[in-house]
Amino acid sequence: MKKIFYALTILALVLSSCNKPELKVSKGEGTLNLKMSIAPATKAAQSPEELLNNAVVRIYKADFSGLVREYTGATMPATTYLAADSYRVDVIAGEAAKASPARVSWEQKSFKGSKAFDITANVTSNVEVVAKVNNAVTVVSFDSTIAENFAAGYTFSIGTDPSDASTMAVYDAAKSGAEAYFIVNDIDEPSFSWAFAGTLSDGTPFEKTGTIPAIEAGKLYTMNLVYTIKDGDLVLSLMVDYGTDIVDDTIIFEPVATGLSSTPAYEIWAGHATVYADVDANEYAGANVQFSYSADGVNWTVVDGVDNGDGTWKAVLTGLQGSTEYTYKLLINGVEEGESRTLTTDVATPIPNGSFEYASLVSGASYYKFYDPNCGVAEGETMFWGSGNGEGSEGVNGSGNMGVVITVIDTNDKVDGNQSVCAQSGSTLGILAAGNLFTGNFAGLSIGLNGQSGRVNFGRPWTSRPTGIRFWVKYTTGVINCGTVPSGINLTKNQDYDMGEVKVALGTWDYKRYGGTKDSPILVNTADQGTFVDYATDENTIAYNNLVLHNDGYTLGTNAKVTESVDVWKEYTLPLEYRSETEYPTHIVVAIAASRYGDYFFGSDKSKLWIDKVELLYE
Repeated sequence: MKKIFYALTILALVLSSCNKPELKVSKGEGTLNLKMSIAPATKAAQSPEELLNNAVVRIYKADFSGLVREYTGATMPATTYLAADSYRVDVIAGEAAKASPARVSWEQKSFKGSKAFDITANVTSNVEVVAKVNNAVTVVSFDSTIAENFAAGYTFSIGTDPSDASTMAVYDAAKSGAEAYFIVNDIDEPSFSWAFAGTLSDGTPFEKTGTIPAIEAGKLYTMNLVYTIKDGDLVLSLMVDYGTDIVDDTIIFEPVATGLSSTPAYEIWAGHATVYADVDANEYAGANVQFSYSADGVNWTVVDGVDNGDGTWKAVLTGLQGSTEYTYKLLINGVEEGESRTLTTDVATPIPNGSFEYASLVSGASYYKFYDPNCGVAEGETMFWGSGNGEGSEGVNGSGNMGVVITVIDTNDKVDGNQSVCAQSGSTLGILAAGNLFTGNFAGLSIGLNGQSGRVNFGRPWTSRPTGIRFWVKYTTGVINCGTVPSGINLTKNQDYDMGEVKVALGTWDYKRYGGTKDSPILVNTADQGTFVDYATDENTIAYNNLVLHNDGYTLGTNAKVTESVDVWKEYTLPLEYRSETEYPTHIVVAIAASRYGDYFFGSDKSKLWIDKVELLYE
């Protein structure tokens, strides 16, 4: 953890100087030189300067017979005289120093330090106060079993007085893993009361309460909620770590130790990583701060550091290879400072069967499935890509069994290898069957009062974090001639051209919520628009981008339309825009559609979209 040093000499006395007048001390008095330093942890909401200026300093008689002096850091006089005696000084900073402190806070910590000292007549007493976080701190996290079994909106409330909301912290899914800071030092025998409230997935209300006795200021209480089934009963388990000192949040009084500091795991990607160093601003003012890194210890790359404030520096190491160990160093004015460190980059998982070389005919049918169980190559032996063709006798029926093949292999028109894939829209009885290809599997056709519908399970398991996707595409289309204009879509049938789309998303979709399977968690039923997922706004999507193909150009994400020919092969690169860089995905969705609004059965039965050489980028 980075240690910040901030020293403020509140009181100082120079007894003699040839250049300064002598300070007169009354008989029986001495003087106090009090050194107060505050080095808050990285999550402190106030700067060291703010904490010091607003700190309350109280000097008591050692026998607790009374308060002798009281100041704030900002109003402390330059010199204080005290009668010869024994004393105690208390320094209170942060939230507890306010006139009306909040009993619980998500950001504002409280600090306290005390020190006994003696004042001797005509002598300066040097006193240094060491303060520490003075809160009882909670970190509450929800195990995945909570989200799997409860509807959204569950809460965990914890605090010192359940009858007073101002003393309680309320954790929800968004607050999972957050720290809450409680002022408890002025409560006799403080304890935590807690309550979990939620609704089970089947609509049954669920509540559980409990207490954590004998809590202490300066302790971290880590809790994890787990939902299990035991002896046929549904049980909510709360695991509490009672005995952890707040080591990381201790206020430390020492100069900055110049050298490399730790990097959070989520800042180490497959192709780049952010590294950090602590640099003493006083010792190295104006110095050239750089970082060097190497995979083999022979060839080193040097990058300039960026001043991150408060004595910290950082740099982004680029051009890295996945699953590789790198050694990196801190350079100050070209000289290595401190010890080197190592990091291992994240895995750069390639997308399986990205050039669609592995495909095979469905048994007894004339259409393809996009894998080949007999190919002898791991990436092509099992289904990763699915299509609306279905798998007939080998799985579920799709459009192929209705005589409309909407996704085909093209061995004559390709960019890489022996073949490409062409998603081609068609129609039967005037109903559009949109050409498609996607990560997942076709879940079947339904025929009801509202006509025919298709069900698709989107997604495949995925835990690596690509920074983009690259592929080759060409597109031809026609004027929209099938279906009814969907609500909110500004297109006119028999006038406007159809559009194709390629989209990619990474997320943490739970199949119990999205209706699919563990491997392909998102079920989209074309008969139920409530199942359609807008990845641009979906709360469990952590990265997304898309390419829309027009008859006369393309639109990449939210950028302006580019007008150019799209009926020839062109390579496109879609950068992935991460909404959260601290989360890891559980699944990936790549969806290719010859008719963008095919889920609404709206488009042109003349649309064709070829795709080849799909690659994930890790930069």
